[in-house]
Amino acid sequence: MAFPIPRTLFEPEHEQFRESLGRFLEAEVLPNLGRYEAQGFIDREVWRKGGAAGFLCPTMPEEYGGAGADRRYSVVVFEETARRGAVGLLGWSLHSDIVAPYLLHYGAEEVKRAWLPRMATGEAIGAIAMTEPGAGSDLQSIATRAVRDGDHYRLSGSKTFITNGWHCDLVVVAAKTDPAQGARGTSLFVVDTSSPGFTKGRPLEKVGLKAQDTAELFLDDVRVPAANRLGEEGRGFACLMQELPWERLQIAITAVALAEGVLEETIAYCRDRKAFGKPLLEFQNTRFALAEAKTELQAARVFVDRCIELVLAGTLDAATASMAKYWCSDLQCKVIDACVQLHGGNGYMREYAVARAWADARASRIYGGTNEIMKELISRSL
Repeated sequence: MAFPIPRTLFEPEHEQFRESLGRFLEAEVLPNLGRYEAQGFIDREVWRKGGAAGFLCPTMPEEYGGAGADRRYSVVVFEETARRGAVGLLGWSLHSDIVAPYLLHYGAEEVKRAWLPRMATGEAIGAIAMTEPGAGSDLQSIATRAVRDGDHYRLSGSKTFITNGWHCDLVVVAAKTDPAQGARGTSLFVVDTSSPGFTKGRPLEKVGLKAQDTAELFLDDVRVPAANRLGEEGRGFACLMQELPWERLQIAITAVALAEGVLEETIAYCRDRKAFGKPLLEFQNTRFALAEAKTELQAARVFVDRCIELVLAGTLDAATASMAKYWCSDLQCKVIDACVQLHGGNGYMREYAVARAWADARASRIYGGTNEIMKELISRSL
């Protein structure tokens, strides 16, 4: 959909990558989306094919199996999967642009060599386990323990709502190495999910994001080599805070793209659908609702693109990322809800993309830190 203010963020090579990804999604993902939603996960074969095509871990250095590309390539993946309704592939983004960077930035060389090339090909799927049954946005309250035992740690605890939890081969686990120190007693570990004592719960049945693999994870005295700790002991929370601005901007990017795709589909629907003998688009209420949505998404698009420029420059701060995450995810839900209304009863039927998007969008106001937490973080910059 054309917006009045043209985008200047991408080069021709990024648009070629976008076209290639679009063809892949149309051929490999969208025809099977109903089946993926029914089973609760995307087939592993899609991961392997996506890796072979260069859609996984594009920003990883070539020495670790990536393309060494800039983050605009990752932005293209976020946007196209969302805009085309393939939100089940949000697990790709977490794998490539959250899990892999933790290993790259904080992992020992042997950990990088063991996992990153396999993550780039889709042979190994990554997850990150922070949320627990008793600790969501308040990560300082996690109860999972990691006790030093010679050249290993023993991890025990449970995690929930873990994206890629059913498929994952490795998971970055946040655990307390010194509970008395609160946040400063938190450490991060790369855990091989084939380790004895590590088990996965069934894929969780969610209201939306049904094709996105989400599960519970359980650790019962799992032995993890000390070399698999990411960064220094007790510095896990600091590592999390360092990576969160980019992670939260990813949510904003996806939110705007999903809403743009829904708005484009809704405009087409309102041109074709008739009521009282004329197309819905000829009613003033319809035109005004769509005009409002297009205006607000244009404002969001300009803001998010500027935030992407800040990421590329290495200057995006936590408060601005929190603004983008909360405002764009709220706006996404508002726009998609208006589009559901314009579809009438059809808007509540899952056979229509707008209904699936409506259910999928709601979680974005919760994950990555609730929007209430985002406002708290922004208020600290006042």
